[in-house]
Amino acid sequence: MYAIVFPGQGSQEVGMAADFRRVYDVARATFEEADDALGFALSRIIDEGPEERLRETEITQPAVLTASIAIHRVLSATLPRPPAVFAGHSLGEYTALVAAGALSFADAVRVVHQRGAFMQEAVPVGEGEMAAIVGLSGDIVREICAGTQGRVSPANFNSPEQTVIAGEVAAVRAASEALKAAGAKRAIPLDVSAPFHCELMVPAMQRLAPVLAATDFCDAKVAVISNVTAEAYTRAEDARELLGRQVCAPVQWVRCVERMVSEGVKLQLEVGPGKVLTGLAGRIDRSLQRLSVAGLDGLDAALKALAELDS
Repeated sequence: MYAIVFPGQGSQEVGMAADFRRVYDVARATFEEADDALGFALSRIIDEGPEERLRETEITQPAVLTASIAIHRVLSATLPRPPAVFAGHSLGEYTALVAAGALSFADAVRVVHQRGAFMQEAVPVGEGEMAAIVGLSGDIVREICAGTQGRVSPANFNSPEQTVIAGEVAAVRAASEALKAAGAKRAIPLDVSAPFHCELMVPAMQRLAPVLAATDFCDAKVAVISNVTAEAYTRAEDARELLGRQVCAPVQWVRCVERMVSEGVKLQLEVGPGKVLTGLAGRIDRSLQRLSVAGLDGLDAALKALAELDS
C-alpha cells in the first residue's frame, strides 16, 4: 500500500514544476486553468517571481496547490492503481481533496487564494510570530505554551522532536525562552507573514466559513486524512467542516503519518515542490519508505518504487 501527500506553504520556489510543463501538456493546461480561475497570471509569478511576491500568502497558497496538482496529474496518468489514502500539510489538504475527486481544481484555487488573504489579514503585521522548537516532545511544548502568559500554542506537530508554535510576538518569545530552559535544542523564529494555526486566526476562520459553504464538495473517491483529527474521511460535509476548523487548529502531522502506517501504508510519495514532508516522514517512522516527486527524476523513481512494492 502507498499514500500520496502534498506540501503546504513554505515549499514554494520560483520555477516550480517547470520541467513537467516543458514535457507534458496536462501540466501546462493545469497552470492555464489556474490563471483562468483566478483572473490573473499566477503562472507568470511562479515562473518569474520575484520571490517576495511568491511568498505572499494569498499567492503562495494557490501557487503551491497549482504546481502540486500539475505534477500529480502527470503522475496519476501512469500509476498502476490509486493510493490507499491522500493527505496534505495545511494548504496541502486542499490539494489532497482535489486529487481525491472531492473538490474541483478551479474551486480549490479560488478558495485557497481567499484563504491566504484572510489569514494574512487576520493579524496586523508585527503582532504575531511563529517559531520552530527542536528537541522536545509535542506534549512538553503544549504544556509550556499553556503556562506562558499571552496567547501562544502549538501550530504544527511536524515530527516527534519538532513542533512549531504560533501566537502573539511577546508570548512566542517568552515560550521560546521557557522551552530552551526546559531542554529544547533550538527555538528558531520563522520568516512567515502571520501566525498560522492558532486562535489569532479566528477572524480568518470566520471569513472563510461562508466561502466554504458556497463551494461545491462531493464525496472523495479515496479517503483523505484530516490535519485536525488525523482520521480518514470521504464525506463532503466532513471536508467542509474540517477545512473550516483547520484554520485555527494545529496541524497534527505526526499523527497523520502514524495513521497512514497503521493502515498498512509502506510507501509515501510527496507530490509537489520541495521535500519537507519526505524529511519529516523519516523522523516520524523510519520503516516508511518515502520519495519526493518534485521533478522528472522523482517521477521515474516513484514508478520504480511502486513496481518494487508490487513485486
